[in-house]
Amino acid sequence: MTVHPLSRKVVLVTGGTGSFGKKFIRKALETDVKKVIVFSRDELKQYEMAQEFTDSRIRFFIGDVRDKERLYRAFDGVDIVIHAAALKHVGACEYNPFEAVKTNINGAQNIIEAAIDRGVEKVIALSTDKASSPVNLYGATKLVSDKLFVAGNSYVGVKNTKFSVVRYGNVVGSRGSVVPFFQKMRETGKLPITDDRMTRFWITLEQGVQFVLDNLERMHGGEIFIPKIPSMKVTDLAMAIGPECKTEIVGIRPGEKLHEAMITEDDARHTLEYDSYYVIQPEFPWWSKEYAADGKLLDETFSYISNVNDQWLTVDELRDLVVEEV
Repeated sequence: MTVHPLSRKVVLVTGGTGSFGKKFIRKALETDVKKVIVFSRDELKQYEMAQEFTDSRIRFFIGDVRDKERLYRAFDGVDIVIHAAALKHVGACEYNPFEAVKTNINGAQNIIEAAIDRGVEKVIALSTDKASSPVNLYGATKLVSDKLFVAGNSYVGVKNTKFSVVRYGNVVGSRGSVVPFFQKMRETGKLPITDDRMTRFWITLEQGVQFVLDNLERMHGGEIFIPKIPSMKVTDLAMAIGPECKTEIVGIRPGEKLHEAMITEDDARHTLEYDSYYVIQPEFPWWSKEYAADGKLLDETFSYISNVNDQWLTVDELRDLVVEEV
């Protein structure tokens, strides 16, 4: 019988009051997890979440990933850390670059050091497609964060802590996504679109949470896991949400791409393909080829970009996803 990766474990989720955190914690509490710790900055969100989640196994810690001492206290006795805390709004990061660095980069270093020193078994950090060939500060800070977590495996010494990264695309209905924005703008009868050629990778919260859980079992430490997920056209999303609305092209915003990438040609040289996901392998001497014996090495010219994907969501499929997730 397969043992669930959270079985009898103490799990801490940074950014635990966010869209992903709440979904992950709800799923964790359906298992025989020993304890789940919500670690986040906002006392109001924690208060509201405590009214919704009344399970005796949940704990709430006020804290910031910038505060290493608080992380040391919070990680005491923790087996698994899911690092979902980040400053992720592209515009806000462009306007407040030092703050983005403090949270997304310095915070990552603090997580790594606290996890090693406290003897945490496994850490999975959530990344983003914007970390691949980044053009905005958010993506750049997450690229640095990804590299820190991969390299963190070289710092563990005699400890057993393992670090891996999960990278995926836009999440349907998450806070700050285009879906609630389009739903609000639908009332005006007009939906603003930055560029009618724009495409994005698309994943549901449920799929994102399950992918993290799957990789808790798979991880050896150092991998960047990337799911095979469909792409969508922004114009199709607008049609799915507001078929009666007119669209207005408003131009690409600062730090925005036409298409998102998750694997570049440079990454492809050391990326393995599996049935439903890819693994970017770490380029370090401690990585064993035995870990990846069942994976297929990608062609050097391969790239995983949203506009050349072989999976696409139709307008009807997008409409069904939006109704289901939001």
